[in-house]
Amino acid sequence: MSKEDHNTVGYTIALVSEFAAKFGIMPKQAYNYLKRFKGLDYFYNHYGILHTFSFEDSVDAVSEVCKLNGGKLQ
Repeated sequence: MSKEDHNTVGYTIALVSEFAAKFGIMPKQAYNYLKRFKGLDYFYNHYGILHTFSFEDSVDAVSEVCKLNGGKLQ
């Protein structure tokens, strides 16, 4: 695994954990929610920018994408 891939995986795990904590759900539920409502697609497509944000701002960004795609967590 390349260093970039390793960093992406680590950041993804941290983002999912922060998302879960913010909404009071389990990390597996957070992952499934982010996948279902396109939050992870957005994250992977914009990783170059999002990984420079704070976790709070990144979580807010993917939350908004999920909301726009039918997600109901707020």
